[in-house]
Amino acid sequence: MSVSTHHTAHPSAHAAKPQSSAADPAGTLRRVLRQHAAGVTVITVPGPAGFTATSFTSVSLEPALVSFYLGLSASTVRAVRAAERFAVHVLGPGNEALAEQFARSRVDRFAGVPWTPGPGGLPLLDAAPLWLTARTTLLREIGDHLLVVGEVEDSGGEGGPTGLVHHEGGFREAAPLGPARRE
Repeated sequence: MSVSTHHTAHPSAHAAKPQSSAADPAGTLRRVLRQHAAGVTVITVPGPAGFTATSFTSVSLEPALVSFYLGLSASTVRAVRAAERFAVHVLGPGNEALAEQFARSRVDRFAGVPWTPGPGGLPLLDAAPLWLTARTTLLREIGDHLLVVGEVEDSGGEGGPTGLVHHEGGFREAAPLGPARRE
């Protein structure tokens, strides 16, 4: 017995698609990711060392794991590899200058930035609305980046609005989503 299905595509499914750039996959990835709004964090490790990251994400709730990626050519890669712990600072409105400072190369990123030493000398940035600390559990090179996974140990901060994103080459404040709906 033969079974056939009939699928009617939405009219927009047949619209012309942009041409792919198979000859330059790195350029294609950069162009597409530039359009992807990503949350902005600053990662710090003892030293002190730190950098702005948009690759931070949760991995698991049980156990509570988080991760980020760092380019293997980054000036902070040696400090991150040596660190037993790291801190993730979730940025919000008013933290654009902090994000820009930690994104710069060949500067003292901590110059003029108030911070408090956490466990093992882990720098906790005073201006970040929220932060968490994690114990490094996995380091793995993937392509031209280092994947870092850690188990969450602590969190803190004054709270307040968060939602600084990186989009189209600049830092932007995320628009509020409105009241939460209960289901």
